[in-house]
Amino acid sequence: MFFKWLKRYMPRSLYGRAALILIFPVVFLQLVVSFVFIQRHFEGVTDQMTRAVAREISLVLVAAERRNEDPEEFRRITDTLAMEMSFPDDLSGEDTRIWYDFSALIVGRNLYQKVPGLEFVQLAQNKRVRLGISYDTGPVVIAFDRSRVSASNSHQLLVNMVFFGGLLTLVAYLYLRNQLRPITKLAAASEAFGRGRNVPYSPGGAVEVRAAGNAFLDMRNRIERQIEQRTLMLSGVSHDLRTPLTRLKLGLSMLEDEDREPLERDVEDMQRMLDAFLSFARGAYEGEPETVDPRALIERVVEDCARGGQDVSLIECEGHGEVSWRILAVRRAVENLIGNAVRYGERAEVSLRITEKSVRIRVEDCGPGIAPQDREEALKPFARLEPGRNQNRGLGVGLGLSIAADVARAHGGVLRLERSERLGGLCADMVFAR
Repeated sequence: MFFKWLKRYMPRSLYGRAALILIFPVVFLQLVVSFVFIQRHFEGVTDQMTRAVAREISLVLVAAERRNEDPEEFRRITDTLAMEMSFPDDLSGEDTRIWYDFSALIVGRNLYQKVPGLEFVQLAQNKRVRLGISYDTGPVVIAFDRSRVSASNSHQLLVNMVFFGGLLTLVAYLYLRNQLRPITKLAAASEAFGRGRNVPYSPGGAVEVRAAGNAFLDMRNRIERQIEQRTLMLSGVSHDLRTPLTRLKLGLSMLEDEDREPLERDVEDMQRMLDAFLSFARGAYEGEPETVDPRALIERVVEDCARGGQDVSLIECEGHGEVSWRILAVRRAVENLIGNAVRYGERAEVSLRITEKSVRIRVEDCGPGIAPQDREEALKPFARLEPGRNQNRGLGVGLGLSIAADVARAHGGVLRLERSERLGGLCADMVFAR
């Protein structure tokens, strides 16, 4: 449970986690060393120095008893021990210290133990220590430098630790960033290839990173060869079949009208299937990415489809901005969605929403829709769901949704199928990452 809670607050990027792995041990080590040093060194040194001063105070007090008898001896002892003494009529004062002066606690504790009659210890005035003592001969106030009872420049260790710890952390982070750069390049190349872009990449870095980079290049080349071979095969087959179809059309044109119409419909269906195969063969990687305004592109697609006799309208355009798309592939995907919507419903409605992170193209119809359990199957190539999509409305080859899904994936997006809340039919959402 604790690790699950802690995981939510951990950095997600590789740089953040590497910095945490690097900085946390350094900070932890500094804290441990600081604690041990303060406890063992500062406390021990302060304790010894305070005991020495307590013995000197005892000597000064003894000399103060004979100050009237031998003032020169008294002055010589106070000057030698660098202590100032005064003899007020009464003592008034209380213990004082600066709140962050932790060594003052040790000083005060030891002085109270070693100096009889001590009334107060004041440690917060101009780096001086002022003691009030009720002695046998009367009240005495003794003042001396603070450096007599605690180590001087005690902060130097902490300053050095912080400075050199930060310096070494910075050097280690720069070195670590240089080691992580090949990984980020590999991640960027993989992400770009997943979105249909082929960016230059050469393996580098450690042996393991180079191996992963070479494996990525082999995988990318193999996928590109498979896509090219599939495209060439389907294009060749579809192109070769056009010649006998043309001869069939020419031969059918010489038949009588009553015998020609059924055969011409069959030929037209075959022609439509070949066009769908060619469209599928071109794939989602046709052309190079270009900067385009999604609003202008969708408006042109809807206008062209409406001019072609399809009942389609653009009902909403929200947001603005430009994206990098393969225009022909996206146009073909949207046209397929509109064609499916018009074929299985009476009309299609298109909406566009542009945000800072994504672009959503929605096509809705008033047809029978697709059952939730069949939606994943509907995205596969050559999937035929006519019993649920009203086969009497038209004949398809089962590639429209598959092409749209491939185009969405090639641009780092996804195609989602849902029920339309507006029209009651199918709602197809193409969501592209920006």
